Amino acid sequence: MSPTSLTIGLAQFDISWENPETNFRKVENLLTTSNTMDLVVLPEMWSTGFSMSPSSSAETTPGPALTWMIEKARLLNLIICGSIAVEDQGLYYNRFYCVFPDGSTKQYDKRHLFSYGKEDHFYTPGDAHSVIDIAGWRIRPIICYDLRFPVWCRNTDGYDLLLVVANWPAVRIHHWDALLKARAIENQCYVAAVNRIGSDGNSLTYPGHSSIYDMNGIALMQLEDKERIEVYQLEKSALTSYRDQYRFLQDQDKFVI
Repeated sequence: MSPTSLTIGLAQFDISWENPETNFRKVENLLTTSNTMDLVVLPEMWSTGFSMSPSSSAETTPGPALTWMIEKARLLNLIICGSIAVEDQGLYYNRFYCVFPDGSTKQYDKRHLFSYGKEDHFYTPGDAHSVIDIAGWRIRPIICYDLRFPVWCRNTDGYDLLLVVANWPAVRIHHWDALLKARAIENQCYVAAVNRIGSDGNSLTYPGHSSIYDMNGIALMQLEDKERIEVYQLEKSALTSYRDQYRFLQDQDKFVI
């Protein structure tokens, strides 16, 4: 890991419905097939699927999924990211964790809850952005539905990478593809996004389409519906050069939220 490059792995898999132990084993098996990387990114609610039964699926902190992330990060000397359902002081959150090899964590609570799927009936929205520093790379995590809201994703703090974890269904996957590209272009940043595959307990199907885009909206990686970890190395020099040449961020409007 260095300030000049960041090697990221996108872990796309079929999440077993409300079955954390099976999902732990799935990710473990995927990690044994992957190349060397600085961090690996798991989908939204990677340990349970997009469950609207948090009373039975959410974990207190640190619960089994977060404990697994901490143990694997330390064992593999790897940063592990992804969201899980958590209970915190009697409230439920769709919480993104970034876990470092030393056991430390950074977190972000999903701001925009998916009202069409009644997520807002069960979970509490977050109220703050998070920017995570990894070896000089500034990373903004967001979760699924957040992607639809450009003001929330606005690059006002100079982040380098927008990191998206999701359960985005097949019926609207063309929205996913278009929005990822748009967020990369308008924020002059890399976008790395992980979606699941398979089907869930809500009878929804998911086609993957995990992707990485550069700051010019060019697809650097696009996965279909296979279960795998795909690795790509991001280069800071390409990002810096592009921003120096095209100073679009300096001309953006100032929004207050």
